[in-house]
Amino acid sequence: MRKEIFGIFLFFLVIFTLLSFLSYSPADPSIHNARAAGQVHNLFGLFGAHLAGILIGMFGLGAFWIPILLLLMSLHLFANNPGRAIVLTLAGGILLIVATGSLLSFKQNYCIIFGSKFSSGGIIGIPLKSFLIKYTNITGGALILSLFFVIGLILATGFSLISSAKRCWRAFVFSGDRIKTLYFKLKERREKSKKRSKTMKEQTARTEREIKIQAPRPKPVKETLAPKQEVFEFMRAETGFVLPSVNFLDEFKAEASSADNENLRMQSKLLEKKLEDFGVQGKVVTILPGPVITTFEYEPAPGVKINRIVSLADDLALALRAISIRIVAPIPGKAVIGIEIPNATRELVRFKGVVASGVFEKSKSKLTICLGKDIVGNPVVAELDKMPHLLIAGATGTGKSVALNAMICSLLYKATPEEAKFIMIDPKRIELSNYDGIPHLITPVVTDVKKATNALFWAVREMERRYELLSEKQARNIKLYNQKIEKEINAENKDTLKRLPYIVIVIDELADLMMVASRDVEVSLTRLAQMARAAGIHLIIATQRPSVDVLTGIIKANFPTRLTFQVSSKTDSRTIIDTNGAENLLGNGDMLFLPPGTGKLQRIHGAFISEAELARITEFLKGQKTPEYDQTVIKAPEKEEGASATEEYDERYDDAVALITKTGQASISMIQRHLRIGYNRAARIIEVMEREGLVGPSDGVKPRTVLVKGYDDIP
Repeated sequence: MRKEIFGIFLFFLVIFTLLSFLSYSPADPSIHNARAAGQVHNLFGLFGAHLAGILIGMFGLGAFWIPILLLLMSLHLFANNPGRAIVLTLAGGILLIVATGSLLSFKQNYCIIFGSKFSSGGIIGIPLKSFLIKYTNITGGALILSLFFVIGLILATGFSLISSAKRCWRAFVFSGDRIKTLYFKLKERREKSKKRSKTMKEQTARTEREIKIQAPRPKPVKETLAPKQEVFEFMRAETGFVLPSVNFLDEFKAEASSADNENLRMQSKLLEKKLEDFGVQGKVVTILPGPVITTFEYEPAPGVKINRIVSLADDLALALRAISIRIVAPIPGKAVIGIEIPNATRELVRFKGVVASGVFEKSKSKLTICLGKDIVGNPVVAELDKMPHLLIAGATGTGKSVALNAMICSLLYKATPEEAKFIMIDPKRIELSNYDGIPHLITPVVTDVKKATNALFWAVREMERRYELLSEKQARNIKLYNQKIEKEINAENKDTLKRLPYIVIVIDELADLMMVASRDVEVSLTRLAQMARAAGIHLIIATQRPSVDVLTGIIKANFPTRLTFQVSSKTDSRTIIDTNGAENLLGNGDMLFLPPGTGKLQRIHGAFISEAELARITEFLKGQKTPEYDQTVIKAPEKEEGASATEEYDERYDDAVALITKTGQASISMIQRHLRIGYNRAARIIEVMEREGLVGPSDGVKPRTVLVKGYDDIP
């Protein structure tokens, strides 16, 4: 508390001495002015005048350090600093006061400040200056006093020359770095401005001269559909069976391109500008207008990474106000990146435009399927026997069922019932119902999951039977086998020697089969996919849920040819085609096709066939020939018909029988829960019980009826 009181007292002295010095007047009475008291100019009256006169008279202008020193000592007391700091401040202050007055008196002994005459050094400073000049000359005296001044300043204020020099040097270096950075930024900005101006000039010149716009379609589809010509030459079969005519398909008028060259150039210029806004330099070199999308071939500037452009797909879609944008980076065989932007007006790709094209007509394969048109409008067909199997995925409403109908109809346009047979599995009961009754079917359209499983088992057995026939004739595939049969067949053996038709198994929804009988379906599909090609058996499988529990690793590994429509997520896209991209498709038949033997995706716009066109084709086929069904296709194999078959006996079967007789209820989930076994195993136990007459048939969601009350009632 004493320090605090003393500090307040010193702070009062600071104010008192400072105002006394500032209001000092030589005319005021003081120890140096002995005139009678008159008007006093000092703010603190006679006491202030005497105090200012004494201090200024003794120390000269150096006395102005006194308020500063008193302030420093007051701060030391308030900060509770040790007494050593106050002593150093006092000692240094004395040196400062004396040295300042003596140094100022070197020029003159008196000076005028605010109209008042002050002694420069006072009665202490002036004699000290004279003494030093006498013995050390002016230079030596000034140097000694300067040394006293610096020492006093360091002692009184704690000021460090070394630290100050370091701070000054750091400030100098920092300022230099900032100036250097600012200089280079301004220089870089000027260079970018010049480069941007040059780029804009080049883009303007290139827009007028260099951008190549290819024709939307090189030529329309072969419209040699003379009204009088009912069928083409490739539609005439040797057996007298007439293949469907293209006249069953609706007429259509080829639509003109929705964008003219000027609009395409403006769009390319806008695309370049948006990419430049994101810091990507480059130019559009070619524009490929198509029926649904327009592809801009973009050549990035040297040093631009491809991943940087690919990551901007969503940003470009927002900037260009497009539904979605797909970036192909890079386009195979070219040093450019393909940026696919949807057209403002979409052209409908008709099935007739593909099936009537020269590409489809010239294809010699009986299993030629129509896919649609590519990004520039050229018809695209594929040969199923070279795939040899096709896996299709796509969300609901994206055109999967329409594309499946187009593929089946294209096969019906190429092959007679003697050349190709179908097994159609439709768990949803509505997608393939139009084909029920066509002569190409081996069995009616299968809608029951159990019968579908039996049909796949039959296909495996048929494959094994065909391989035995091929082995007998030493033929490597079905094509060579049929050629040998053609040479050997005559009037005597025509009933025993018959050509083998291709068998195409169409499954509309794989997920439904996998949910009920995943193990049996997966095993059958795997065997067929691995071995059935040479035997002439091919698979077309579609699913709307391309998840890993439906498209298992084994199934994917054996279906290298895949086709995907728009899916809901990147995960589904990677599941079906092992890469992103399907989630950015436009729907309505827009698809990505992974051809066999290559990992390069091809974008195709699927062919549209209406329900009316489909009905006309199927009715024409049904009217020519009645289907010859093989009833063994959907029947269970012989080894599965007997309940005592060794393969079907389960060691938990007796426990399951005891459970249902005790509870009076029977369901797969109950057996699975109580016996702690898998779903498939519990389902097989229930099926055996049904065959043995222990439980009734399935009645939807209700539990099965238990027909026995105990072991005595078991037949």
